[in-house]
Amino acid sequence: METRASYVLVGAFVVVCIAGLFVATLWVAGAQYREEYTYYRTYFNGAVTGLGKGNSVRYNGIEVGHIADLTFDQSDPGRVIVTLQIDPSLPLHVDSVASIESQGLTGATYVEIDGGTANSPLLQAETGQEYPIIPSKPSTLQQLAQSGPELVANLKTAGERFSDLLNDDNRKAVSELLTNLRSTSSLLDEHAEDFNALLVNMKTATETLNRVLGTTDRAVANADRALDSVTSVANAIRTATDSANMTAQKVGKLTDDADKVINGQATAQFTQLMAETRALVASMTKLTNDLERQPTRLLFGDQRQGYTPK
Repeated sequence: METRASYVLVGAFVVVCIAGLFVATLWVAGAQYREEYTYYRTYFNGAVTGLGKGNSVRYNGIEVGHIADLTFDQSDPGRVIVTLQIDPSLPLHVDSVASIESQGLTGATYVEIDGGTANSPLLQAETGQEYPIIPSKPSTLQQLAQSGPELVANLKTAGERFSDLLNDDNRKAVSELLTNLRSTSSLLDEHAEDFNALLVNMKTATETLNRVLGTTDRAVANADRALDSVTSVANAIRTATDSANMTAQKVGKLTDDADKVINGQATAQFTQLMAETRALVASMTKLTNDLERQPTRLLFGDQRQGYTPK
């Protein structure tokens, strides 16, 4: 009886553990399914190596969701449709762009969303679209892979040209050039003292030239001052000449006015005045003569009676 009771207790404990595990699983699964997401889609051209369901989605480097599904585009086999589960609190704008990135050369691959400005409208599903479409661009590795053949071709061309540059003739010419440079360097070492003397002479000549230039500058300054003095004298002479010309003009005008007075109406008036003066003098002379002859005539008049015929 004791053995059977032990089995019953063990069996009951196992059943309880299994039931608890089942309840915990249902609770975790329910919590996961109750979590809400906003779904978006994006399209990638070419291979999406390393990308799969559950890979993270990041926005400006911060994880905001996961990849829900990947499938081929039936209308374009070279394009892959990627469905994204993204945190609904994250507003995506129409100028947001998705790309495939990886953490280093061997790190995990993820979808990176960047861009988007606050002034641009929010991304919405258009008519006929199940989810809003996020524009995509090639990743850095894809761009490098696309430009790889061209880069290899350029490197090959550069290598060929470098090989042509280092052919036998050019190597011989470079060797001769180095030999000539070595000979020139030896020659310069032999005549180092002469070059030093030449530099000293050049320094002396430069100092002398500087002194000559200083003297020349002073001479030019003196010449400028003398020229200024001559200019001042010439201006004074010009001023005096102008004054003399103005005086001559005034004298000429005065002479013309005097000629007009002498030759004009003044002469005629003066002549008439002299004539009237002569007449007045003649009248006064006649009156004086009459008074001398007959002084009473002025007081009593002419008392002589004339003959009255009968």
